[in-house]
Amino acid sequence: MPNTAQLSPQEEQEKLLDEALQVVKAQSFQMKRCLDKGKLMDGLKHASNMLSELRTSMLSPKSYYELYMSITDELRHLEIYLVDEFQKGRKVADLYELVQYAGNIVPRLYLLITVGVVYIKANELSRKDILKDLVEMCRGVQHPLRGLFLRNYLLQCTKNVLPDAEEEVAASGDPESGTVKDSIDFIHLNFAEMNKLWVRMQHQGHTRDKDKREQERRELRILVGTNLVRLSQLECVDMEMYKRHILTGVLEQTVSCRDPIAQEYLMECIIQVFPDEFHLQTLTGFLKACADLHPDVNVKNIIIALIDRLAQFANKEEGVGIPQDIQLFDIFSQQISQVIQNRPDMPPEDIVSLQVALINLALKCYPDRVDYVDKVLETTEEIFNRLNLDHIENSSAVSKELMRLMKIPVDSYNNILTVLQLEHFGPLFEYFDFAAKKSMSSYIIVNALDNDIKIPSQEQVDAILNLVAPLVCDQEGQPQDDIDPEDFAEEQGLMGRLINLMQAEDADQQYLILNAARKHFGNGGNMRIKYTLPPLVFAAYKLAFKYKELEEEDDKWEKKCQKIFQFCHQTIGALIKAEMAEVPLRLFLQGGLAAGEIGFENHESVAYEFLSQAFSLYEDEISDSKAQLSAITLIIATFEKMKCFGEENHEPLRTQCALAASKLLKKPDQCRGVATCSHLFWSGKTRESEGEEVQDGKRVMECLKKSLRIANQCMDSSVQVQLFVEILNHYIYMYEKGNDQMTVQVLNQLIGKIREDLPNLESNEETEQINKHFQNTIEHLRLRQESPENDGPTYEGLIL
Repeated sequence: MPNTAQLSPQEEQEKLLDEALQVVKAQSFQMKRCLDKGKLMDGLKHASNMLSELRTSMLSPKSYYELYMSITDELRHLEIYLVDEFQKGRKVADLYELVQYAGNIVPRLYLLITVGVVYIKANELSRKDILKDLVEMCRGVQHPLRGLFLRNYLLQCTKNVLPDAEEEVAASGDPESGTVKDSIDFIHLNFAEMNKLWVRMQHQGHTRDKDKREQERRELRILVGTNLVRLSQLECVDMEMYKRHILTGVLEQTVSCRDPIAQEYLMECIIQVFPDEFHLQTLTGFLKACADLHPDVNVKNIIIALIDRLAQFANKEEGVGIPQDIQLFDIFSQQISQVIQNRPDMPPEDIVSLQVALINLALKCYPDRVDYVDKVLETTEEIFNRLNLDHIENSSAVSKELMRLMKIPVDSYNNILTVLQLEHFGPLFEYFDFAAKKSMSSYIIVNALDNDIKIPSQEQVDAILNLVAPLVCDQEGQPQDDIDPEDFAEEQGLMGRLINLMQAEDADQQYLILNAARKHFGNGGNMRIKYTLPPLVFAAYKLAFKYKELEEEDDKWEKKCQKIFQFCHQTIGALIKAEMAEVPLRLFLQGGLAAGEIGFENHESVAYEFLSQAFSLYEDEISDSKAQLSAITLIIATFEKMKCFGEENHEPLRTQCALAASKLLKKPDQCRGVATCSHLFWSGKTRESEGEEVQDGKRVMECLKKSLRIANQCMDSSVQVQLFVEILNHYIYMYEKGNDQMTVQVLNQLIGKIREDLPNLESNEETEQINKHFQNTIEHLRLRQESPENDGPTYEGLIL
């Protein structure tokens, strides 16, 4: 015997469908042939044979749908033929009776529907009675799949013949033709029967095929939903009719069927197919029905879909909006609360999802009602208390939903001060674990920075820094071992930038703000304060200048400035304790500059204190030679800019700078440091000189000669020549500034020395740079020699 391979289920379905379609093709061909010859009875017989293929139980819903579409396409030819015959005057009553004697019920009812619709179009009898007759007769098919498609055919065929007139209009015409109420009754009955058939599918077959049956049912749901689409298409349905006759019946059928798949789909279908205005007037009834649905129904999705739809309606461009008499938020708030109470097993994340939808509704429909948003947060907090949810893990579903909920007011208001008005925002924040709190804190700060929201009071600063405490200082339960340095630096950078937003209109209020911020940030620990305290110090310096501007209005401005510099001194001291040197040194120098420039009472002693602190830091904390040179250069440059010191303070500081420079470890650093000091004895300013430059040519020459001696001691010839070129530039500067100790002869000697040593250097990139520097210097001298300035020195005798 030949081997016959076993067909897979899919191949089996394809084979069965193909065989059925072949029969349909053959019978439809014969039907059309008979109709063309006017043999109606023979044509009906072939139509019945074709329709008999729909009696099968072997096809899957998907295959059955393909067969159904093929057969109903062919039935249109019969309908067109019959309409044409009736228009020619043929009687239809006998035919309507005749097709009811067809051998099997499935083909009989398909033919009955086809003839019945033609009958209605011919207006030979009451449309109302025929529709009632057809929908009742379809009860004869109780097989779920066959019955669903039969009733779908009834719905499709009657789509354009359903009565859609108000009762008064119908009464003035032919009362037998029916009203919109008859259409509602017709669709209601069809819907109820289809839903029962659809639900019954779930209980057929073996329990192991449960998932497969559920999938098949979901594929067929559109057949049931089409009934609701037909109801929504009736033009004469008004609000009252929808409320009394349509929604009541649909909800009753939906709730009573007790099937989760049907309930979930039908409730969403109601939301989608009927107008927003109808939903607004029937909210309470619809939401009460939600509370009565099967426990397995995902009510969250249904309510969220309705909220989203109404929120969109409220924001339409036409400006229709929500009517004043409908308290939309209150209705949803009460009914959602009822749904949650009715469902003790609802997952916490679903509960929070409902609150997310509710807060969106509040913000879109009532943007000015901050209390509505706070009410949602309060309700969420109460729910968490009831569920004993102390701390929510960052990666959990409920944490993600709560994060969504908390971000919505932040994003909607784009104003951290408005968020602070929400009394329950902070308490709800506490339910997060440390990682989530930190993430949410960063989100809030970034929003404030992006929107440039100024924080104008001490109370608001306190409130914000308490809210984002995970970024301000260590917290209980904070992990210590998995801190990412880059993330940490980014977070603290945000906090540093936040200080720039702490701006009060009133200067005294600004001082209170800075003090409040100092208390919070001071608890941040050594790792954090290096990011947060420096901007605080600069904000304080800025405030001191503001007090200077107010000297005409505030007679205590000098004392207030003194207080600010004490505040800065202490704050910089905290940075030093955190084992920092370079940043505090720069802050002390900046403070010295600021004190000198503002010029309040005791400003000289304050400036001297700040500079001496910078010197102490330099001597005690900075040991790296490169950092030492950088620091002493910075100190000299700052000191050179200041003009607040009398000679008694200026002299020791000048001497201290020169001494520090000469003590640098490396000879090149010593040379450069001492050469830089020369400028303090020529352009450094004192109070006695009233802004004029100090001009001590002798001390300048001492510095430059000393730097030359140090350069001569360098063992590296290329470094030595580089230093000679740099010293030459200092000489030229001083000569052009009119220092009478500086002569052309000195310049000639130094230029000659450089010319002598340059050719002996190795040929490399460094030598090339030195040579370029020297040639640029010579070019400068040549230009000055050729076209001397009117008030500048002459370079007579200079040998280039």
